[in-house]
Amino acid sequence: MAPLKQSSPDDENSSSLEAQAKKRVDAKLGFLTHLLVFCCVNAGFYLLSSLSDRSWHFGYTPFPIWGWGLGLVIHGIVTWASLQGQDLRGSMMEREMQRLRQRQG
Repeated sequence: MAPLKQSSPDDENSSSLEAQAKKRVDAKLGFLTHLLVFCCVNAGFYLLSSLSDRSWHFGYTPFPIWGWGLGLVIHGIVTWASLQGQDLRGSMMEREMQRLRQRQG
């Protein structure tokens, strides 16, 4: 029977960094996917609107583009804030750990 491999702190740190990187990339790709779908669908609506005599998209009822646009802006703000918040949390943790090390030593 093969001995169990002991995980080193470097392995744990690497997997933690990989998990953080995956979470950040997923958040960015989620927003970019939302943006791409928004642009494609609204470009299609604009094309349909311009080919017909009905101007519902940008005319009297601009709710689809403005409502969805507001949702897209909120998604972008939440994504940006969550990415910034992770960096903020990490830097605050580092400062607190340095303070605690100074008190001990």
